[in-house]
Amino acid sequence: MDSLWIYVILSFVISVAGGCVIIPRIMNYCMKHGLYDMPNARKVHRNAVPRLGGIAFIPSMSLAFLVSLLVFHQVSGDLPMTISLWTLSFLVSLSMIYCVGIVDDIIGLGAKTKFIVQIVAASLLPACGLYINSLYGFCGVYEIPFWVGAPLTVFVIVFIDNAMNLIDGIDGLSAGLAFMSLAGFLVCFSRAEVWTYCVFIAGLMGVITSYLYFNVLGSAEKGNKVFMGDSGSLTLGFILGFLAVKYSMDGVGVLPRHSDGLLLAYTLLIVPCFDVVRVVLSRLRSRQPLFTADKRHIHHKLLRCGLTQHQALAVILVLQLVFVIMNTTMFPAVHLTYVVVADVALYTVFHLVVNAVIYKKSKLSAAQQ
Repeated sequence: MDSLWIYVILSFVISVAGGCVIIPRIMNYCMKHGLYDMPNARKVHRNAVPRLGGIAFIPSMSLAFLVSLLVFHQVSGDLPMTISLWTLSFLVSLSMIYCVGIVDDIIGLGAKTKFIVQIVAASLLPACGLYINSLYGFCGVYEIPFWVGAPLTVFVIVFIDNAMNLIDGIDGLSAGLAFMSLAGFLVCFSRAEVWTYCVFIAGLMGVITSYLYFNVLGSAEKGNKVFMGDSGSLTLGFILGFLAVKYSMDGVGVLPRHSDGLLLAYTLLIVPCFDVVRVVLSRLRSRQPLFTADKRHIHHKLLRCGLTQHQALAVILVLQLVFVIMNTTMFPAVHLTYVVVADVALYTVFHLVVNAVIYKKSKLSAAQQ
């Protein structure tokens, strides 16, 4: 079994190399054709930055995945992969999301159009038999029928997809959270001995590593900085939504039964998902349009505390890690329902502390004036 990790690592390395080759060419293309993410009152960057970095994700990941499987086949004479109906539906759905993201980055698309495509793409999965069929005892609910699980699956995938897109507001945040989530899913699927998924996940982690180098360490002034755009954030969100549904589905033929399926799938995506819920509730309370962009997201609040982008990034990633450690430590000794309650309480306390810091900072600033 240890030897299979060689192919996972190979996939990661090939994808890192692919990203390092493709992303600079994307930046040159963007600069040549004027495809920039322009600064405005809502955004935190001050310079025009190329915005098509996410285009590199699928090619690099696919190349790494295919080469790793080909090497495995040459060495072992076997191919650890079966093409199921939901695998085909996932590939079709992912292609739809990826293409919509590219079109949006280049010419722009309305939010309604993107939302419709997301729903259609997500609907293909339950239509082919992949859906959330159990809540693992959350609020006393275990097995759920298809007519409940199918729309719930569509909602969850679209929700996660948009959560990863909306939290993409400072350098490295969406990609950093995605990397942490993928690392968690890599452990989950390796534990279940589904190595094809491990190779696939490692490939995506590899290109994200390359992207983070240019996004976090690059400089707009030097021309080596890039944003992922919707082609990246929507692609990452859809893949994470698929993996969450896949791992949380109870009784799938290729996965052994596991009591922590929903817990882990939920835990690995807490910060982006909780952030969207909090922002929506905040807009409802102030009677503002739900889909109007503003500066209420978690990274905006941390910046108002006086943190730099990199400091805010570190705080948010540590917060996500704290949730992972806390939830995996509590479960199964603590029931899933109470784990979620504890998560909500911790997240609420975190924001109350942040709010207190912002208030104190504003009072101090007013006094100095």
